[in-house]
Amino acid sequence: MYFRDIIGQEELKERLIRSARSGIVPHAQLFSEQGGAGAFPLAIAYARYLNCRQSSDTDDACGRCPSCLKYDELAHPDLHFVFPIVSKKEKKKEVCDDYLAEWRSFLQGKPYFTFDQWMDYMDAGNSQAIIYSRESDEIIRKLSLKIYEADYRVLLVWLPEKMHQTCANKLLKIIEEPPTNTIILMVSEAPDLILGTIQSRAQRINVRPIKENAVHNALVQQFQLPEDDATQIAHLAAGNYIKAMEAISMGEENEFFMEQFKAMMRNSWSRNVKGMKTMADEMAAIGRERQKNFLAYCQHLIRENFIYRFQSPELNYMNKSEAGFAVNFSPFVNERNVFDLIEELAKAEQHITQNVNAKMVFFDLGLRITVLIKK
Repeated sequence: MYFRDIIGQEELKERLIRSARSGIVPHAQLFSEQGGAGAFPLAIAYARYLNCRQSSDTDDACGRCPSCLKYDELAHPDLHFVFPIVSKKEKKKEVCDDYLAEWRSFLQGKPYFTFDQWMDYMDAGNSQAIIYSRESDEIIRKLSLKIYEADYRVLLVWLPEKMHQTCANKLLKIIEEPPTNTIILMVSEAPDLILGTIQSRAQRINVRPIKENAVHNALVQQFQLPEDDATQIAHLAAGNYIKAMEAISMGEENEFFMEQFKAMMRNSWSRNVKGMKTMADEMAAIGRERQKNFLAYCQHLIRENFIYRFQSPELNYMNKSEAGFAVNFSPFVNERNVFDLIEELAKAEQHITQNVNAKMVFFDLGLRITVLIKK
């Protein structure tokens, strides 16, 4: 991952390059984004640039020096990763290093990715991935060793908001005063969930959504999309390149969520209790992470159907299938129920996060929507 591989974010790239050239490199930095804006590839490209042997007069790492070649494989001895995992004691996978081969393989050729994609890749099932408390001892051990060959040893923590509190507390001292020439780069999609004392010890770098024209140009160059299609997808993506790539294929996941949303609303409108129970059973079987994603998707569609009524296409972010359903459905989402609908969906998402029985959550949600959809 090089700076040239990152979509847009030109001002931020220039800022990071200036930091590296000047030698003024904060020892702890927190890259925060809403998702799909490129925070992780920015952090990797920055770490590579800091250690490239021939980057002093250029705007990117050379790609030829020994350091760059090792970064190509994400196998530099002075580059350490921390990321959420699922502990599998029967397979002796209890710390991040036990997943390192899978992690490197997952990242190859994939600068933009989601937490769910990583969960699927490591076959997490219904388990919740976190950064376990034991990881702090591994980090402290690694950072106590002598730097092998790099100018800067880099510890890259992906999603520090998923750190176990014990782990986070143990790392406070390291983050405040790391060993000489050690840089800690954290990449977060929910920085407010990170321990406040960690936030205060790191320089915040806000990675804003990618500009629409940058997404458009990348889609044309990488996927040879027609101009009109690229324009529509770039608008739907709303600065999230992962969403743009998903919109190209209209993956099975989106189609499944759309059909389930239709079924939920039709069951509630017709007071089809048997249909609600059937749907609750189906949703309970898809896994906790997909359940949360579905409920987030429902909140998105409720918002979009409410906006659709104002006939302002530039404010809508729906694909053709969703917009087709909105023609008939949007009149039922109005000022009297829109906030209540979104609130009920958000509550259901929270309950799923708290491990409440999924069948009960979805069946109860259907009953509540039955009342609200008639307003």
